[in-house]
Amino acid sequence: MSPQLLNALVAFSVALLVFLVGRGLIFRVLFRRIADKQTFAYVFLNSIRFPSILWCFAGALATAIHNATPSKTIIHWANLGIGTFLIVSTSLVMAAILVRMIAVYGERNNMPFAVAGLSRTLTYVVVLSVGLMMLLRMFDVEITPILTALGVGGLAVALALQDTLANLFAGIHILVEEPLLVGHFIKLSSGEEGVVKDIGWRTTRIQTFGNSITVIPNTKITSSTLTNFSMPDRRVTGEVQIVAAHHADHDRIAEIALEIASQTQDVLHEPAPSVWFDPGVLPTHLQMKLVVHVPTVMERGPVLSVLRRRLYERFNEEGIPFPAVRV
Repeated sequence: MSPQLLNALVAFSVALLVFLVGRGLIFRVLFRRIADKQTFAYVFLNSIRFPSILWCFAGALATAIHNATPSKTIIHWANLGIGTFLIVSTSLVMAAILVRMIAVYGERNNMPFAVAGLSRTLTYVVVLSVGLMMLLRMFDVEITPILTALGVGGLAVALALQDTLANLFAGIHILVEEPLLVGHFIKLSSGEEGVVKDIGWRTTRIQTFGNSITVIPNTKITSSTLTNFSMPDRRVTGEVQIVAAHHADHDRIAEIALEIASQTQDVLHEPAPSVWFDPGVLPTHLQMKLVVHVPTVMERGPVLSVLRRRLYERFNEEGIPFPAVRV
């Protein structure tokens, strides 16, 4: 090994060790001082944690070149290596910062599409694609032939990945049209229902009442009938059927039902509960319905259960007659 190459390796090793130790000390001090994870400073530090290692390598290479007299070939490839480290690390930093800042902005301004997985994926693709183009340009690689080759091979790739691409564009369609957003409670015509937890580039994840996650392909959501219980607002209606004998006092039944509804937790006072004589007089009994409004669909089941139990208990207390014939 020539003395020049040995000097360069020693300079590189020492510089790399110094930079890595300094990096570790700086990160330790700064992370202790920054406690709020929603600040730009914390997001920036967390984003450069890995790219900063590449910066250490780039600095070590620059130090080795500066403190040695290598050949022009070594200098050329060292400069390319430094440029590669800088472009790759900067692209990773910009992608991570943009993804995190978009998510924070979406959370603060109630924009669920900004925190969707597909939004993060598209951000990474755009930023890293720009970085790749810059990297190819630095190595004097002609982009036009590559794009031509991609265009020729794109048809074969599209045919092989047509299901994946269909789900990708279906996910973009969901984000643009917004038939559902993260946090909405939905139900598909095929029976799946739950709270939307994430909209990814291929699938949408919903959390069911059983506290499990159901993964649904995006194309199934865009091609099926979907009921969104969170639009136009999260308030939903609940109905309790009330049956009684023909000779029961229907006015008293209505009074009892409204009184119980007004005293039940999670029943909204606006719109106010109402009692409808519907369908009314049937051959075997009277049938009415109590209509209430609750904040979200998640509270509807428990509220209706409480109303039915209290109505049954109150009817027994006041002697409201039930139908003699099973309905």
